[in-house]
Amino acid sequence: MAQGNNSKADATSKDIKAIVHHDTGLDEAIHFERSLNFLQACTLYPSAILWSAFVSMGVIMLAFDPQLLGNLYAMPQFRKDFGYLYKHDYIISAPWQTGLSMGNPVGQVVGALIAGYPMERFGRKWTFGACVALTACLIFVQFFARSLQVLLVGELLGGLVLGCYAVIAPAYSSEVCPMALRGVLTSYVNLCFVIGQLLGNAVCAGTSKLSNHWAYSIPFALQWFWCLVILLGLRWVPESPWWLVRKGKLDEAEMVLRRLASDKVDVGKTLTVILETDRLEQELEMGSTYWDCFRGVNLRRTEISMGVYCTQVLSGIYLINYGTYFFQLAGLDNDEAFDMGIGFLAVGFLGTIISWPLLIRYGRRKIYNTGLLVLVILQIIIGIFDCIPGRPSGVIWTESSLMLVWNFFYDISVGPVCFVIISEASATRVRSKSIALATAAQGALGCVMTVAIPYMINPDQANMQGKLGFFFGGLAAICLVWSYLRVPETSGRTYEELDILFERKVGARQFEEYVIESEGLD
Repeated sequence: MAQGNNSKADATSKDIKAIVHHDTGLDEAIHFERSLNFLQACTLYPSAILWSAFVSMGVIMLAFDPQLLGNLYAMPQFRKDFGYLYKHDYIISAPWQTGLSMGNPVGQVVGALIAGYPMERFGRKWTFGACVALTACLIFVQFFARSLQVLLVGELLGGLVLGCYAVIAPAYSSEVCPMALRGVLTSYVNLCFVIGQLLGNAVCAGTSKLSNHWAYSIPFALQWFWCLVILLGLRWVPESPWWLVRKGKLDEAEMVLRRLASDKVDVGKTLTVILETDRLEQELEMGSTYWDCFRGVNLRRTEISMGVYCTQVLSGIYLINYGTYFFQLAGLDNDEAFDMGIGFLAVGFLGTIISWPLLIRYGRRKIYNTGLLVLVILQIIIGIFDCIPGRPSGVIWTESSLMLVWNFFYDISVGPVCFVIISEASATRVRSKSIALATAAQGALGCVMTVAIPYMINPDQANMQGKLGFFFGGLAAICLVWSYLRVPETSGRTYEELDILFERKVGARQFEEYVIESEGLD
């Protein structure tokens, strides 16, 4: 294992070890975090769990909106009111599907990049609150829309704000919880995505049989429920202690740490760890701007964050937004398609929960790469089945069932683990901006898929059906090669240790076994 090419890094490492050995408080704090198992951490940090989950509710709204749109394309009343007649049925044209669906990914790109600035200036809490208030106002545009043009405006404006939640939630979760809870609470962001998608499917399944505008107006109106819940509880949301430390508000940071932990935790020592990590990153000149995300060792860390997030899109996750519509085009009737769409996301919900004990037991890298390999295999199998001449009903059900299996493995691995990695791979001083860049990159790819997928699946266009498996299976295979070579194991490491490992340019496959204590001490 390389000791590091940068003499400054070596000197810094020696200083760090000297502090760890001579500052008893710091040493005890790090040892305390390492000694905690998951259940002990849950007992000692119940408030951190609560508030992390509360802030992550914004992601439910982020996921609900595009899932709602995908279901509207399969809703008879919406197609009749907004579409045109094609072969004895109403459809929404591919160009309009593309335009409407672009609101979320375009907003994700712009909103994510914008979010980084207020998050650093005003903090996580008030940026979150402002976004929720704006979302509540913009829902009015969607609710009263009676033309595709007005709905498009509502989706584009709403998407700008919704994109901020994808940055705020993982950044906040990673900064309010101890190391033992970090994996579960950051991956909970993925569960919120699944919940939002599941609610979108379930609500549309319930209203799809209505024969007036309430078939699609009710789903839009239900978005106000989350805004109301969040705004009522916002007053009590604690600010990120890491942000408070960077702003020099140490007394407030200590007060917040006391709110997040039980009385049995010595928050003074926790504050010492935060201060020391921030000091280290200042010495390593990591900075806190977007440009700093691409300077020096941060370039590798940003690449990892962007890569794992983009892999979600390249492996086929955007098909979920069109799940019900895809099942209809595959040959299922309306009721079966909506039921399959709900089942599709229900297994994703189960998969995310199962991922939590796996994250604790096996870490990040193994789960991510193994899961991605399974996704590649399943997509290729789906593509092969679609090549069977005549596509008998048994093949249609097999393809649909394999999509459920695919989503289960996605939400065990690539889905939840992504949010853990982007939170742990980024330096704390640029975490909000690093996550923003990763979110924007994923959104940019999402724009490409949003344009492409309607043309690939619509019956008046390519009508690829299950052959999409070959397309996404090939892209996922490329991502698998990259992740094997570049994604490190970040579990069980403090943020300070991760800074040292990246500064020493330790290879991705050596991260897990690398021993910091044996270097730089002679």
